[in-house]
Amino acid sequence: MFKKILIANRGEIACRVIKTARKMGIKTVAVYSEADKEALHVDMADEAVCIGPAPSKESYLVADKIIAACKATGAEAVHPGYGFLSENEAFSKRLEEEGIVFIGPKHYSVAAMGDKIASKKLALKAKVNVIPGYNDAIETPEQAVEIAAKIGYPVMIKASAGGGGKGLRVAFDDQEAHEGFSSCRTEAKNAFGDDRVFIEKYVEEPRHIEIQVLGDAHGNCVYLHERECSIQRRHQKVIEEAPSPFLDAATRQAMGEQAVALAKAVNYQSAGTVEFVVGGKDKSFYFLEMNTRLQVEHPVTECITGLDLVELMIRVAAGEKLPFAQADIPLKGWAMECRINAEDPFRNFLPSTGRLVKFIPPVETPGAVRVDTGVYEGGEISMYYDSMIAKLIVHGADRKQAIARMRSALNAFVIRGVASNISFQAALMQNPRFVAGNFNTGLIAEEYPKGFNAADVPHDDPAMLITVAAAMHRQYLARNALISGQMPGHEYHPGDDFVVRLEDGDDYHVTALPAAGGWNVDFAGKRHEIRTTWQFGQPLYQGTFDGQPFCMQAERHGLNYRLFHWGKQIDLMVMGARAAYLQSLMPKKLPPDMSKFLLSPMPGLLTQVAVVAGQEVKAGEILAKIEAMKMENVLKAERDCVVDKLLANPGESLAVDQAIIAFR
Repeated sequence: MFKKILIANRGEIACRVIKTARKMGIKTVAVYSEADKEALHVDMADEAVCIGPAPSKESYLVADKIIAACKATGAEAVHPGYGFLSENEAFSKRLEEEGIVFIGPKHYSVAAMGDKIASKKLALKAKVNVIPGYNDAIETPEQAVEIAAKIGYPVMIKASAGGGGKGLRVAFDDQEAHEGFSSCRTEAKNAFGDDRVFIEKYVEEPRHIEIQVLGDAHGNCVYLHERECSIQRRHQKVIEEAPSPFLDAATRQAMGEQAVALAKAVNYQSAGTVEFVVGGKDKSFYFLEMNTRLQVEHPVTECITGLDLVELMIRVAAGEKLPFAQADIPLKGWAMECRINAEDPFRNFLPSTGRLVKFIPPVETPGAVRVDTGVYEGGEISMYYDSMIAKLIVHGADRKQAIARMRSALNAFVIRGVASNISFQAALMQNPRFVAGNFNTGLIAEEYPKGFNAADVPHDDPAMLITVAAAMHRQYLARNALISGQMPGHEYHPGDDFVVRLEDGDDYHVTALPAAGGWNVDFAGKRHEIRTTWQFGQPLYQGTFDGQPFCMQAERHGLNYRLFHWGKQIDLMVMGARAAYLQSLMPKKLPPDMSKFLLSPMPGLLTQVAVVAGQEVKAGEILAKIEAMKMENVLKAERDCVVDKLLANPGESLAVDQAIIAFR
């Protein structure tokens, strides 16, 4: 077994690998860019080596620097995690030539499966079901349109070296094929250094289901059941679960056997994933691609099998045999994973960067709740890397229990300082189609066709919110009374009657009375009971409401109370009756008119301004392009207009809502 390994990655996956290596008694070496010098994975590792500036292409993607770090520290092997160099054939081969073990598949397997065009041809030879399409690189937009028309719309335009939703577009007509090809090619070149693009038929109402495979150097190869990855937004996974609520045992076995056949065809030796698109009531399935690395969603497979995939990768790389056969692999319970990302779901999921003012994940419980993260409170979410803050994983006896545990865990996940998608995840956990298991990859687009907003987050118990706000305010007044009562001549006795005003303007007249272990709150002719040990300053307000346990996040700002529950953010005001009346008389301040400006929808790098002062612009024309967290965002004119002046130049780092262009 290796004595020391280097992790050629960052963030939560680097921390994840370090945990397993530590369990195995293996020393670890972290590498980091200048932007990551205070990152969690650097602190966790036994040694750390700086490999360059913040941009990935100058640090994490430079193989020479990784190899130099191995030689300087004496690391015998490299675990690449996912992303960066994890599926780079040249890197894998170079390590082998340098006498360093790559903890992953052999370079020839990476080459065969890492190229989507070559992998489809190989899958055909291995008698694996494949989607109809054009399996060679396409050179021009015109050729793309011609090929797409022959295949028949809709089609999927894909980067050959793509992954993670990058370098991928769906086209429903000639114009979309023409534009999609150009955007796909540019994005692929920027993300992967490879601009080859191909086209295949888009399977409508598809489910995205993948099979985890594991092979060793002794000819053994097994599949570790499936993962359901159909809950996606813009082709990026949002929620994953294992097993799939759609598959039956026969389909699971058929897909597993085809995945193993493909892996054996390339002499696969490590953990890998064969992805399938599954469509129709007959559960027909087609090979999509093979990821020759560990997947982001591997924890759900670990939950249902009880296996540590990172440990097995390390053991296989060290030459050991798999310690089990196909028949020995269990399938226990149900697991789910939510990707907690630094993005604002109420601003079209645009990236959010900055300092984590508060970061309090839910308490981890073996067999129930797990949190994989690479950040900490006070740390920075950088614009240079992907938006993932953490992976929240739950495991239950069945799917119903897994959903309930995920809802509770999302309630208890405190993130402040940057926006997160927790509210969106919580809404999905309550979506009737998701709860019923009746969904496909189009669920998010179909359920939220106009984007996501606060009204999309259901909360069916406003009485709980009113009661909590009233109890918090009454506790605040009681604390003040206690302080004042200690000063002779300044005794203060709080009242019990208040008005709770919801953000929609509705007022509720309440009475909040002290009770053993909490408060009794009366309003609308009914008494509600709160029993809690909550104290001011604690981010989680928990206890029992009318005898039932609950947990929500709560903040107080003067008379304003902000509650976070079931993914919904609710602002309430609690005050006396006279103050409530005076508040209602206050004039409303209107926001400034910014309709004649193009504003940056997110923090990021302005890469292009496509117009000049005085130019007449038609609706739909490109105005500017912004890059952040490895994604390109194209800003187009919403209506016909004339450019007055440019307020920012290419190369500038923009803040959210910063003006880029002024119009006449």
